[in-house]
Amino acid sequence: MMRRVPALALILFAAIFAYACAEKGPAEKAGEKIDDAISETADAAEEAGENIEEAAEEAADKIKGD
Repeated sequence: MMRRVPALALILFAAIFAYACAEKGPAEKAGEKIDDAISETADAAEEAGENIEEAAEEAADKIKGD
């Protein structure tokens, strides 16, 4: 019986720890929103850069007379 107590305590601790890790707190939710916003901003900046590059190439072609 004495050997089972530490094992049961360990199992109980692991179960509580796993449950606590499964739920997202407000800080984690806010962090995810910030990550999403940064990702969307980076995507928009990349797209804008591609559009600028394309416009510059078209302007160069017009100047060359192609």
